[in-house]
Amino acid sequence: MDLYPPLSKELARKRAQLAPEISATFKKFSQAVFADGALPAKTKQLIAVAVSHVTQCPYCIRGHTELAVNHGATEQEVMEAIWVAAEMRAGGAYAHANLALETMSQLEAGGSGGGPS
Repeated sequence: MDLYPPLSKELARKRAQLAPEISATFKKFSQAVFADGALPAKTKQLIAVAVSHVTQCPYCIRGHTELAVNHGATEQEVMEAIWVAAEMRAGGAYAHANLALETMSQLEAGGSGGGPS
């Protein structure tokens, strides 16, 4: 059995049947979010490609990559969006190093690091 089952109409139908009102509301919400607005749909799909790489959702990666390309995104634009996601994810670890540095500094000063007791 695969970790992520392939998308199918049966699974989509089952998901909608189990919570029809929520499913319909989510679909309308998604359509509104990705419609042209202050940002064009292509840009929104490129953002979704980047975010889906950070959240590591394989369905989202495939779906939003396809939608981005369908909205005119080039392979280079998709790859740059992925690199933005990679930098942001790495940047979070880099920035949070301040917490470790501060904790070690407090420990050197004889204080509690504020960690678990």
